Amino acid sequence: MKIVFLDVKTIGEDIDLSGFDKLGEVVKYPFSTSLEVPDRITDADVIIVNKIQVNESTIKTAKNLKLVCVTATGTNNLDKDYLKSRRIAWRNVAGYSTESVAQHTFAMLFYLLEKLRYYDEYVKKDLYTNDTLFTHFEEKFYELYGKTWGIIGLGNIGRRVADIAETFGAKIIYFSPSGSAPQEGYCQVEPDTLYASSDIISVHAPLNHFTENLIDKKAFAKMKNTCIFLNLGRGPIVVEQDLYDALENNTILAAGLDVLCKEPMDPQNPLRRIKDSRRLFITPHIGWASIESRTRLMDIILSQVREFFNITEI
Repeated sequence: MKIVFLDVKTIGEDIDLSGFDKLGEVVKYPFSTSLEVPDRITDADVIIVNKIQVNESTIKTAKNLKLVCVTATGTNNLDKDYLKSRRIAWRNVAGYSTESVAQHTFAMLFYLLEKLRYYDEYVKKDLYTNDTLFTHFEEKFYELYGKTWGIIGLGNIGRRVADIAETFGAKIIYFSPSGSAPQEGYCQVEPDTLYASSDIISVHAPLNHFTENLIDKKAFAKMKNTCIFLNLGRGPIVVEQDLYDALENNTILAAGLDVLCKEPMDPQNPLRRIKDSRRLFITPHIGWASIESRTRLMDIILSQVREFFNITEI
């Protein structure tokens, strides 16, 4: 068997992939362009991809190809009709990053809620040394207890965030962009109710025709001016220019983003102009990327390959 990783750097270089070597020949490419893919997979039985487009133009030369594994949950990069016509199976992975993304959600929230950048710099600039008071009150912050947290998209990650937030004493409400039936034990509301009632709003939904550009100027206008908005779903769920305007006009208090419409960040992204870390905190799509999460991801992929080819433990 020949296994080809087409963009292995998207997994990180600190994850052990030696288990794949026991299955056959393994070739790893850091990255691949669509033009490079055909020559790289001509004799591959399995290809493992993250962002690579898999369609007729990229895999038509792959005469031996039997399985495509996506190192992610989303499969927008797969032409499933073409794969079906070729009788090529595909696999993705769900649930591997739930704990990691939920943890990062709270890291982002507390960074903004408690103005941690400001207080860290206050001490590091030596302003606390020989200060007149033992507590510095300049930047105000509030407890999570008693606040209303609105969740957009109540899948595995959304439910985990909800459960953790409840342990802090927050009230949880949610809405489902796709109109899914209410989930037992959680309070489903209409979108306008969530926008108007929430002190914190976090997005944990996939990108689809229900969610693209969902959070726009109309949505921001309905939010509290004390609201902290977090997006850990997909970048295009939020209209970035409208978020910029909402922050600049004090329509909402602050925003934390782990995802953007274009990644890496587009030089023309209006959010680049906001330098106040108390208002905007952006991380480079790292919520999913804990060591445990990426290890779990690749262990699942390895198991999928073994199962597909009916390979017992080696």
